[in-house]
Amino acid sequence: MLKLMNEVLCAFRACFSRAAAFEWFVVIVVGLMVRSDHLGVTSIVRDLALHPRHYESMIHFFRSSAWSPGSLRLAWQNVVHRFAPLLCVRGRVVLVGDGMKQAKEGRHMPGVKKLHQESENVSKGEYIFGHLFGAIGILAGAPQKWFCLPLFMNLQDGVKAIFGWADDSEERQTSHVVQMVEQAFVAARTFGGALLLLDRYFLSIPALQRLAEGNRAGEARMHLVTKEKMNAVAYERPEPKKPGRGRPPKKGKMLRLAELFQTRAADFQTAVVTIYGKEAATAFRCSSAPIWSWKRRRSSRCTDTVSRLNARFGK
Repeated sequence: MLKLMNEVLCAFRACFSRAAAFEWFVVIVVGLMVRSDHLGVTSIVRDLALHPRHYESMIHFFRSSAWSPGSLRLAWQNVVHRFAPLLCVRGRVVLVGDGMKQAKEGRHMPGVKKLHQESENVSKGEYIFGHLFGAIGILAGAPQKWFCLPLFMNLQDGVKAIFGWADDSEERQTSHVVQMVEQAFVAARTFGGALLLLDRYFLSIPALQRLAEGNRAGEARMHLVTKEKMNAVAYERPEPKKPGRGRPPKKGKMLRLAELFQTRAADFQTAVVTIYGKEAATAFRCSSAPIWSWKRRRSSRCTDTVSRLNARFGK
């Protein structure tokens, strides 16, 4: 175990321009592994039996210019690719992404904003003040038990003013769902092809557009695996333009997801999968038909409002 820890920690040496900063990095990582409570730097000083005067030096490490979070993140991904027993599906690693909302009492803290809590219950209100984090992990382990190994996590909302101080602020003004796809592409460059698992909250037109742009640009080949809503509709490729005047069609035949389970029930295949340690039978269908211009249907109230406005202004 000690030999493995030494190899892993030495892989981060190139991320530090000064030897003292790297030595403090090793001390902090080991302290986080053996600490008995969660009281920040104080826990590391106490559990490693360090002299109290080292507290200030350890605090200065986090403000040091001898390292950058980007280089550490890239080095960590290389370490995971080298040492971790990753799950591969047809040569592709499996990435898992999700967002987390952490409530905060101080409303004037950097990055704190009013957030809507989708998983509302007795212990959670509909709206909270807190931080919105986005995290990307990778599945690793053994066939008996797979674990999600974190790759990186950062604040993804409420920090536009802070990012505006930097020169690359334009690249960080995207939405939460688009940032998740972009982070997955960053990880996919290290691991090659990847499958990205997201819940249906992240299934939106901007996320799908960013996914298509990344695949076309050759950043890395990545597929998105998620759950669709039953009221979703999609369109096939448009038919060739007929001779004559008129605008060529942009969309083809409309497909409703809910109707496919009845109209094409015979095309579904059955298989046995293991879910939460139990085997269950499921049905699936693989379609290679091109579907474009995915969207959700607008509500009738929204459609009536648009119709009234068009009639009022003569459009």
